[in-house]
Amino acid sequence: MICSEVCRTYTRQWAFHRHVWKSANRTLSSGAETKFPGASIEHGSADKQRSESNLPVHDVAIVGGGMVGMALACSLAKIPLTSHLNIAIIDSNPALQSGQSIEKEAPPDPRVSTVTPATRALFQDVGAWKYVEEHRHAYFDRMQVWDYTGLGYTKYHARDVNKEVLGCVVENKVLHKSLLSCLQDSGSQHKLYPLRLSSMHLEPASASSRHGSLAKLELSDGNSLYAKLVVGADGSKSRVKELAGISSSGWKYSQNAVICTVEHMEENRCAWQRFLPNGPIALLPIGDKFSNIVWTMDPEESLNRKSMSEVDFVKEVNRALDNGYGPRPKSQSLGGASPFSWLTAKKAVSAYDCFEIPPKITKLTSERMVFPLSLKHANSYATKRVALIGDAAHTVHPLAGQGVNMGFGDAFSLSNVIAEGIAVGSDIGEVSLLRRYELDRKPANLTMMAILDGFQKAYSVDFGPLNVLRAAAFQGVQNLSPLKRNIISYASGEQRFPLFS
Repeated sequence: MICSEVCRTYTRQWAFHRHVWKSANRTLSSGAETKFPGASIEHGSADKQRSESNLPVHDVAIVGGGMVGMALACSLAKIPLTSHLNIAIIDSNPALQSGQSIEKEAPPDPRVSTVTPATRALFQDVGAWKYVEEHRHAYFDRMQVWDYTGLGYTKYHARDVNKEVLGCVVENKVLHKSLLSCLQDSGSQHKLYPLRLSSMHLEPASASSRHGSLAKLELSDGNSLYAKLVVGADGSKSRVKELAGISSSGWKYSQNAVICTVEHMEENRCAWQRFLPNGPIALLPIGDKFSNIVWTMDPEESLNRKSMSEVDFVKEVNRALDNGYGPRPKSQSLGGASPFSWLTAKKAVSAYDCFEIPPKITKLTSERMVFPLSLKHANSYATKRVALIGDAAHTVHPLAGQGVNMGFGDAFSLSNVIAEGIAVGSDIGEVSLLRRYELDRKPANLTMMAILDGFQKAYSVDFGPLNVLRAAAFQGVQNLSPLKRNIISYASGEQRFPLFS
């Protein structure tokens, strides 16, 4: 019965991905424009309203001034063809006005992101990474992945792909402040509206208008503004997506993530991830002797983990990262014969490839935060005068830390498409131009989402034969160098698609 249920689950997921790919292809090929609900305003009224109210007109209005929205603003400010654009940033977050202070001596915030080498290169291109380096951050050069059965493990090293690091863990507030500093130092035309978006609709063009048709945005204080292009960077519950009438597909996982900051005895330069019966636990270095915990589990268990004493929680974390739930895998170089050694040719195993025991946690140094997990994907990334980026377009499971990197990829792709449009005299809000951004990002995002969802499904079932297959996969990757290099290159953002693309 368990096996048949697993098969039915995968059949449903495959049907969903086929549906999304087909709808994406239809959307990209149609070029049809979608009008906002309530956009039926009589022609000729727009100019009259603009002249009477003297409302501000912006080239780009970014709704959501978080990390991804600020990355778009920085990129537009950096590219010569877009540096002249007048940008509005609409976000009620007080930190955008006051400037979020970062105390270097304080323990790290539990909300962090794993920045891939590809994303770091994009930050360097716009001049934001130098601000990141002024604050706490942690590069890691190796990663160890294994599961609770003890049957196999995989070690990834930066040297496998001739790199110095595999990634860098940075607090979200550091990334955000660095992008904000970069934008403030750019000298670009931008204005912050510390408000929420209330409504949005299209204003038609008229003969006397020098701007053409525009999107009108009404804000929470009752005032309004116009924009040639509205970018929804306002998260998974995007108001822009809702007002634009863009639907989404997806589902909620029956899992929550518990995140927190912990301290250990020695500095950590490795990213650790162990798959447990109820979900993976990750230990990510964040600098000095601190690390970040991302622990996925069922909702009831997450509430218990959040409410238990700090002493008991630390014990549970150490148990989950070491030999709780099952034995440690055996290193072949230490005399441990892998159950799957017959799958690969015999070769010498270096000390770098030996299984390592994660550092022992000694202290909890932050609050424990709990978040529900889901997968969601917008059926369209663009309509007339609207584009979606980041979590407004897609949300994924955090098991590989790819969500924010996908969002940054969206932001930099959209800025390049806008620049290309300006170079040939296109209207930056025309759907035919915005579809080029969608064509660039949607296939790559869908591929990553399908892979992450597949991993989540594969490691959510505790079933003997499936456990053996998972362990064989770990050991196969560990011993097949070309496959390991391909996985590293794809996860680091250097390849858009997996499988030796």
